Amino acid sequence: MNQHLFLNHYAIGFYFGCIFLVITCYNYLKLKSELGRFRRHLSDKLEIEADTMKKIKSEQEMLRKENETLRVKVNALNEIPDRKLQRDLEIYARAEKRMLINAPGFAPAWETAKSEAHNDLAEEEAGKAAPKRIFSRLFGGGSTAAALPNRDGNHTSESEAARSGAEH
Repeated sequence: MNQHLFLNHYAIGFYFGCIFLVITCYNYLKLKSELGRFRRHLSDKLEIEADTMKKIKSEQEMLRKENETLRVKVNALNEIPDRKLQRDLEIYARAEKRMLINAPGFAPAWETAKSEAHNDLAEEEAGKAAPKRIFSRLFGGGSTAAALPNRDGNHTSESEAARSGAEH
């Protein structure tokens, strides 16, 4: 009877159940340890990301302050007369490019005026003509440059243009 008791269908089912219970407990403990490892990994990752975000935010704030400081310095440097002239020259150069592209009738007249002005400056630098800038500064105010041409093609100065405008 003792042999039949251990070899009974119920006993064999119990043995298989115990084997499955041991395998299940082993897998449960293995998964529990793996879950703990994943949790530690996640907490480590979150700490690293938090430190990285903190560094990024501090660097971003530092760059904002540096940007503001540089903006103030640029504005201060732009107020220097020489820098103001360079800025105005850059503005005029950009405006010239836009006008050459956008206004087709403007380009030939503008290029002619530029080449004439370039030739005048080249002559002044070569010593062939008296520098107009120096004389206009020495003798003051009045502009010796010719104004726009008349209808008959002659150039008039500003004072002649004002008188002829008053006569008509």
